Order: sequence, then structure tokens, then C-alpha cells
Amino acid sequence: MSALADSRLLRYVMRRRNNSLTVEHDTTVTTLQKDSAQSAPRLKHRHKTAASKGKDNDLGTDANTGMRTGCRRFRRSRLLYRIKKLAVWLLAVYICIPFVVKLCPAIQAKLVFLNFVRLPYFIDLKKPQDQGLNHTCNFYLKPEETITIGAWHTVPASLWKEARGKDQTWYEGTLASGYPIILYFHGNAGTRGGDHRVQLYKVLSSQGYHVVAFDYRGWGDSEGTPSERGMTTDAIYTYNWLKTRSGKSSVYIWGHSLGTGVATNVVRHLCEKETPPGALILESPFTNIREEAKSHPFSLIYRYLPGFDWFFLDPITESGIIFPNDENVQHITCPLMILHAEDDAVIPFHLGRKLYDIVASSQSSRKMQFIPFHKDLGYRHKYIYKSPQLPQILREFLDDPNSHQ
Repeated sequence: MSALADSRLLRYVMRRRNNSLTVEHDTTVTTLQKDSAQSAPRLKHRHKTAASKGKDNDLGTDANTGMRTGCRRFRRSRLLYRIKKLAVWLLAVYICIPFVVKLCPAIQAKLVFLNFVRLPYFIDLKKPQDQGLNHTCNFYLKPEETITIGAWHTVPASLWKEARGKDQTWYEGTLASGYPIILYFHGNAGTRGGDHRVQLYKVLSSQGYHVVAFDYRGWGDSEGTPSERGMTTDAIYTYNWLKTRSGKSSVYIWGHSLGTGVATNVVRHLCEKETPPGALILESPFTNIREEAKSHPFSLIYRYLPGFDWFFLDPITESGIIFPNDENVQHITCPLMILHAEDDAVIPFHLGRKLYDIVASSQSSRKMQFIPFHKDLGYRHKYIYKSPQLPQILREFLDDPNSHQ
């Protein structure tokens, strides 16, 4: 009986244990299913959130790129607008200038003379020694009652020590000492104290020449208003002033650039009076002012414009500015030498050559010479004084026994 009871008890315990394990298993499975069911929406939400963020980032990148592209297009359009505006403004100025020049001929005269351009600035013309000319005297002449012009007289370098502290009377007295004299007519712009002019005075002085240079009316510290007639009057007066003090000393005339126009006016006048100078030297000359104006670099943008002569050249002529070198040289009887650099951009070389050809075709028996300077030398418009051959060229042409002393 007891054995049977024990057996029944054992089966009961085992049954209860199995039921407990089954319940625990079912509970675990149920819990896992619940957790799985609950986590699935969360994971799905996370995936959706991540996808949403990715889309937002893509949209932000596209927006930034679009903004940058828009800014570039805006800046480009503004730049194009400004360029167009500038182009319209320049075109308007380009069109207006010819009419302004035609209606106001005085503007063209100012551009020919450029006497308002004073270089170097702040120079005291009363003190030529400040420019390294310690053997130079500053003085003034009166070609007309209401006009006073400033001038410099540089004595030959051999008189340098003797010239220290001397006054104008002493300087005037040396003009008759037998040394040859060069009367120098400078070009437009600047004054008698321009650097390239001062350097030429020094070269000529070192070769035994007196050099007298002056500023035309309206230039430097000279009074009056520029004009071709006035410049020629000043030059003739200065030449006559020199001749009354030079004794037996030779007087030569040297013109540079616009000064060649003054020089041929003066020398033609003297030759017609049968009182020619010892010789005429033209540095960088032109044929006449119309051809020079048409060949000048400033005229390049208008040179081929229809009516160029009417707009720009006729006002010059109407202002009384002609400087007819090509006509004047045919009436000159004294020896003539032309110096011209091939790389002259202001007065082209071909104008100097053309002027010489006009002289040569006149079949005159006078002494004449054309000296070209190769473009590789770089003398351009105003640096011929740098040529080491210049002193020898002058000695051979002028053949003055009293020079180079």
C-alpha cells in the first residue's frame, strides 16, 4: 500500500513540474512576442526618422547649392551691367570730344602747346644751379612792352670756375669772347629747366659752346599767352639781343620738337633779310603741324574717323597755328642739319626724313645733313643728347675752330 502511494505521489509531483515548465515557457514566448511586437513599430519609426533626416539633408544641400549659384549669377549680372554702363559712358565721351574741340578751338591750341604742363614741378627757375648748372645765369628780356620772358645763359665749361659769383653783366660780356653760341628753342610742355634740356646744355657747354635758352611767352615764368606769332616774336627778339652782344662769335640756332617750327620761322625771316645765322640744327622735326597732329599717338583713336581733319586739324589752323617747316626750309640759305631717332613715337621718324627730302630736292648748294639714330639705341623723342657721337657730329658739321676748347 505504501509503495503504491509513493508511486502516485511521485507521478503527481512530476506532472506539476511539467505543468510549471510549460507555463513558464508559454509566458516567455508570450513576453518575447509582445516585446517583438512593441519593438517593431519603434524600429520602423527609427528607420522612418533616419530616412526623413537624410531627405532633409539632401534638401539642405540642394538649397545651399542653389543659393550659391544664384549669388554667382547675380554678381555676374551686376558686373556685366557695370561694364555695359562704362562702355556706354566711354562711347558718349568718344563722340562728344570731336564736337567740343570743334566748338572750342582754344582747347586744341592748349593741346598743341601744353604750356600748362610744367615739369619738373616746384623748380625755381631763378636758381639754375639747383639743376646742376653752376655756370649759368638767369635773366629776363622784354620782347614787347607788356611781355617779359625768362632765360638762362650757360657759359662754356672752360669758364666754369671763372663764372662763380659773377653777375649778368659779366655773363653778357663773355658772349663776345669768341666761343660759339647756340640759341636753343625748346618744344612744348615743361620749361627751360626740363631735365633732358638741362642735360643737353651740359653736353654743349662741355664742347665749348655758350647756350642761351628761354621760355616762350606763357611757359615757365614768362608772361603772356602762347601763340605761334608770339613765340616767333620772342625768338627773333632773343636772337637779335644775342647778335648785338656776340661780336665775332658764331651764333647757331637749335630747335627741338615744336621748337623746330619756331626755328624755321625765325631762320626764314633772317635769311629773307639776308642776315642768316651760322647754321640751323633741327632735332626731331616735323613737316607741318597738321601732319604732326595727324601722326601723333594721341590722334590714333580718331585718325580714321570720318571728318577727322574738319574736327581736329581745321581748329588748329583757325587758331593761327601752322608751323610750316616744309615751306620754310625752301627759303633757308644757311647750313642745315636734321637729327632724328628712328624710335621717336611723338614725331615719327618718317616726318623728319620727309622734311630732309624736301630740302634735298630744292637742289640748293648749301650744306645739309641728315643724321638718323638707330632704334636700338633707345633715344626716342628727347634723348639724342646721350649719343657719344653727338659732339663729333657737331664738330664736323659746324666746323667752328673755337668750339671744343
